[in-house]
Parts: sequence; C-alpha cells; structure tokens
Amino acid sequence: MAVIRPFRGLRPQSKFAAEVASPPYDVLSSEEARQIVKTNRNSFLRVNKPEVDFEENDSNCDNKIYKKGRQNLDRLIEDNIMVRDDRPSFYIYRLTMNDHIQTGLVALASVEEYDNGLIKKHEHTRPEKVNDRANHIITLNAQVGPVFSTFRKNKGIKKLFEKLSSKNPDIDFVADDNIRHELWIVSDEENCMALIESFAKLNELYIADGHHRSEAASEACRRLKELNKNHTGEENYNYFLNVFFPDDELFIMSYNRVVNEMNSHTLDSFIEQCKSSFDIKEVSEPVIPDENHFIGVYCQSRWFKLKIKNESFNKIDPVESIDSAILTKNLLAPVLGITDLRKDDRISFIGGIRGVNELIKLVDSKKYKIAFSMYPVTVDQLFAVADAGKVMPPKSTWFEPKLRSGMVVYLLND
Repeated sequence: MAVIRPFRGLRPQSKFAAEVASPPYDVLSSEEARQIVKTNRNSFLRVNKPEVDFEENDSNCDNKIYKKGRQNLDRLIEDNIMVRDDRPSFYIYRLTMNDHIQTGLVALASVEEYDNGLIKKHEHTRPEKVNDRANHIITLNAQVGPVFSTFRKNKGIKKLFEKLSSKNPDIDFVADDNIRHELWIVSDEENCMALIESFAKLNELYIADGHHRSEAASEACRRLKELNKNHTGEENYNYFLNVFFPDDELFIMSYNRVVNEMNSHTLDSFIEQCKSSFDIKEVSEPVIPDENHFIGVYCQSRWFKLKIKNESFNKIDPVESIDSAILTKNLLAPVLGITDLRKDDRISFIGGIRGVNELIKLVDSKKYKIAFSMYPVTVDQLFAVADAGKVMPPKSTWFEPKLRSGMVVYLLND
C-alpha cells in the first residue's frame, strides 16, 4: 500500500514561473549557478543553492548559506512572487522534451514507509551530502527540491492523470533548455480521494532520482522528532516531497565514462587486455550502443565496438549483469586499476544528454585519454536491483528531462 498525501503547496504565480523555476541544485556547479542568477533575481537557485549569493572564497560558513536560502525564500513570498494554496492539493506535473512526454503527480510520501523499505531505493548515499540537505530543510523549514520517483504503470492512474490534465494548465512555460513544464492544481475532495485510493492499490514505489533528498528528509524528520516532546506522527516533517511518474514514461539516457590515464598501457596493449572479456571490432563511426552488452571505446581518434562475452558476467545477478558493472569488473579494475568509482579521481562521468561528441571533445583535448560510451540502463533493471535490496553501480542512470525546483515547494509549517 502506497501512502500519498496532498499539501498546501507554495508555487510561483503563473507569470513568474519561468523566472523562478530552476534546474535542480545538484546538476550545476556553484559557478554555473552564479552565472544564471546574475541576470535573474528571482531564480530559485538562490533558495536551493544559496551559495550563489556569496563570492566563491566567502562561502565557507554553511550556516550562513542556509540562512541566506531562508531569507531568499521569505522574500519570494513577501514579494508575492510565490503564493501558497489555501487548500491541501495534489499537482499534475507534465514535462515535454521534443517528442517525449511524461506526466506525474506531485505529492507527499511517508518518511516511515521510506525508512521501512516500502519506498525502494537503488543507490548508496554519502553522509556529508545527506547532512547538507537535512540542514537545508531544517533551516528553511521547507523541502524545496522534489524526489523523482516512479511506479509500475497503472491504467487507472493513467486515466486519472489524463482527466486531471484535460483543462488548461495553471502553469505553462518553456524553459531555456526548451523543456516545456505544465502544472495543474488538484484541490477538490473527490479527485484528491481518487488519487489517494488509486495509489493505495500500488504494492511499491521506487526512487528513480533523488536518493540524497529522500535520505535528508528522513534525517530531518529524525532530528525534528527528537526535538518535539509531543510528536504524534502527523507533523509535516513526517512526509517528503515527491513527483511520481509511471515507469513506461521514464526516459533514461546513458551515463558515459572518461578516464584521464591508461595505467601505463598503450592503446594496443589495452585492446589486447580487453580480448579476454570482449569481442572487439574497430569501426569508422562513433559508437552509440543501441542494445545491451555493447560498449563503445574512443582513444587516439579511433573508435572500437566491444561486445561483452557471455562468460564474463553473472547473468542471474541484477547488479553484476548491468553493463557499467561488467565494464568495471572486466576492464576498469583489472586493466586500468580503477576499483572505487566513487573516489578515484582518474574517472569522470558524462551524462548522455551531452552525447558522444562530448566524449570525442574531451579525449581530443588531451584532458582525458580514453572514453566509454554505454547503453542506458532500463527501468526493468532498476526495478530488479531495488526489488533485490541491492544498489546500482555508481553513476548508472541519467534521467531526462529534469524536474525544475521551485515549481511546488513543501513548507513544514501549517
């Protein structure tokens, strides 16, 4: 049973939505975000990534930064840029990228269900990043960045989404990356109950993107619960902000790899080492894998297509059968000496939205020695890993389009 809950969302007035809504805090560097806010006083990056209001060498005091985020949020409210709905509501959120359309539900999920594993995850989290976002939540008394979650497609929910998005949207704009964002407010009791009852029939929910935000909401809940002698379990901090999409509408792109040194190998010796686990063919065009168990390699202006040999991985294990895990086990670790992808600074990860041309550019610039183009992980693979209680290999999934922060904010005060 999946528990969801409506809430009194804080959202930009329609005329300010394009100005306010911003990319997620974790897809931009601080310097990239500073460039954006230079010409946009109302960018939500000032709330979600408030170090942008400080010089780079003046952003060492985290508490000062969190307080600035709270001040910036308060100003958006005081200036009537953002308004809070009078009634608890759900929100239908649709994103359109070229011919790809996905429609989801902005709603609250239960921290208790997350803690008990009923909302399934597939990634480890880093304590310092969880602590940062938990401090941000507590200082702002708000959750400002939604978790991107998913569920197995459901005909009843699909019909509800279609019905609730059949009228003109309350917010509708095209962002600077050409992604269209539409939002419908659902506040009437009948439709809210229909959504609650439909989701209650789902056996499980899954986090797609936003594991640190989920864990931070849990950590903030734990801290606030300890401080509240009259804790009942119904306080706002017991829930966290999500957007739920059906799995058949998700668009997962490849997460490619680049490495800045060859571990003393020449290209010829590297290729020779690959032959035990891969069938290798040199090709004249860039390799964009179009099926599972194929990997592209670019080095010294040459492309190679690697086909993974069946005996080189465990087909039964949901993690070990993922291409990025196979690459690490059979090539990155034994040949290039890269065993810990989270900590080894010789390897970097390039989101598929940037394409193989970015891999060519990085290698040709001599900044990196070799690049690997990957086939995207499938939603079924993600579900299999989460259902097994395991974690995906690092940097395996890149979801597009990205949710905009500031579309709907969850305030923890009533």
